[in-house]
Amino acid sequence: MRIIDLLHPHLDGVATVVDATAGRGLRLDRYLHLPPGVELSHHEQPVGPGQLVLLTYGPDPRLHGDEAACLAVLERMRPGGRGLILFGHRGSDLPYHRLLDHLVTHRCQVLRASALGYTHLHAGAAIACTEELLPLHDWFGRAVPPDGFATALRMADEYVLADFVSRSLRDRTLDLERTVEETTRALDAARDDGTAERLTDVTREKAQLDSALRGARDRVAVLEARVAMLEGSTTLRVGRALVAAARSPGRGMVRLPGELYGLWSGRGRGRGTTARPMPPAREPDAAVPDGRLYLAHRAVLSTPRDRLVIAGVLSDSTAEDFATEAVVNRLLPHDGRLLLERTDPDALVVQLSACCDVAGPWSLVGTGLAPDLDRCLAELIRQTKALGRKAVLWRDAPATGAPGLAHLDWDAVVDGDTGVRLSRLDPVADGRARLWEAFQQDSTRVRLARLARLTGAPDRLDGRRVAVLAAPRNETEVARLTDQVLGQVHRPAEVVVPIQGVPALDELTAAGVAVHADEPTAPWVADWTDLSEDRPDTLLLDLMCAQEYSGADAVGHTPADDDYAFVPEMRPVLVRRSLLLAGTPADTWSRDGYRLFAVRGKENA
Repeated sequence: MRIIDLLHPHLDGVATVVDATAGRGLRLDRYLHLPPGVELSHHEQPVGPGQLVLLTYGPDPRLHGDEAACLAVLERMRPGGRGLILFGHRGSDLPYHRLLDHLVTHRCQVLRASALGYTHLHAGAAIACTEELLPLHDWFGRAVPPDGFATALRMADEYVLADFVSRSLRDRTLDLERTVEETTRALDAARDDGTAERLTDVTREKAQLDSALRGARDRVAVLEARVAMLEGSTTLRVGRALVAAARSPGRGMVRLPGELYGLWSGRGRGRGTTARPMPPAREPDAAVPDGRLYLAHRAVLSTPRDRLVIAGVLSDSTAEDFATEAVVNRLLPHDGRLLLERTDPDALVVQLSACCDVAGPWSLVGTGLAPDLDRCLAELIRQTKALGRKAVLWRDAPATGAPGLAHLDWDAVVDGDTGVRLSRLDPVADGRARLWEAFQQDSTRVRLARLARLTGAPDRLDGRRVAVLAAPRNETEVARLTDQVLGQVHRPAEVVVPIQGVPALDELTAAGVAVHADEPTAPWVADWTDLSEDRPDTLLLDLMCAQEYSGADAVGHTPADDDYAFVPEMRPVLVRRSLLLAGTPADTWSRDGYRLFAVRGKENA
């Protein structure tokens, strides 16, 4: 919620808004957007009928003022006067008990309190100085019927019920804090005696030794095969016969012709009378077969990572969907260890439903009926931890299908499905609202963003950031731009304005939207230089949803009112940053191979 959402409903009958925060770091006049007929004033006189005072209270005295300054403003309140208290504390940390007695002393009634979406102002409360009980507002901001007794009953009932809920939450919070403290002490104790570090070092060293031992065994097997091949060769046998004859010239020289004749006559044994063909010449750089070259092609990321890299036990459909947003390497029982070593993934992901697939390579793992697969998966988890990566169980099916998986050493467990790829939905059959819902909550990209946060990998949701190009020329256009930006369901990440001649956009900055005059840094850019155009709050949501559905380079409108269709030309509304900075005319984009996708002009239709 913005300040105007809390302030404007209480401006009826108000002609003057008194800013009592002058001289501090805040400039609230840029947040108010007062309607015609209401003027902003700065004075220290009593606040009576027709006036509303703005005051702040928070943890930073230089920015919000101290408690004494807030109480001094409350002393200026007179019956009929109103006020708006803006808090720098978050709702759960609000020290309302420090103001409650002073509000009662100065006959101030709190009419409504709400959370605010700014970086330095987190809550606000509308108050009124009155000699009688005023009607409250419900959850939707509407005033309840003006019945004093009903209002008193409502306040009493809500106080008792809210206090009951808050006490339960406080008890739970205290229990959680106590658990955190005990766990922290245990970890500190383990860290002090070095047990955890030694265990980690030993585990890592054991994994490295196991890997070296397996490599040595592979090399020994190769050498044994080569020795066996050499021992069976005719050249070696002839050499042995000559050496034996040389050692015993008397009898050896007599037997030598017969042995050589036997070698010559048996050279084609097993192939009839056909001579053994010579092996084809091997290319000079060809690899020597050593028993490890049985891997199919796998994706390996050799550039700086900007995408999540997954090694997983996944179903076919999940692997296909994940591959659109991440680098995916599917592990098989015979090549999983080698793939982990070669690809160094961000996470090992084991999908429970893939383990329950009767036709899959990991069928019966975790059931106790395939102990070799259980050992193989446990070894993959140990190797993942030795590499410093996360092992994640994606529990998208009932755990009873593979109960043994719950006993393995997972770093995290994700409950829920693996999401839906937007391109699998039908905009006509499923409807635009279903696509919006999937985009925000159920898409594959959202699911993988959660996995990225668990593993510390790049967040794919960064690819949804939008920059808005605008050039407001006066306070009216500033207010309109602020309304359109902060009202978007998919809020822009930054607003790019010209270097000079633009009024301050402090409210956008306070709401977490970057404002600058450099080139846009977000992957997508929307041109809002025409501030006279009406833009629904679902505009950017619909455009970004269409882009993720289609994979297009630009999304916009056409005169033919095309909807969810690729077109050769259109009026671009959302453009890929790299395409915009290239500076090529929009009418040549299609000929240059860029994909243009059209959505209906009325985004809220």
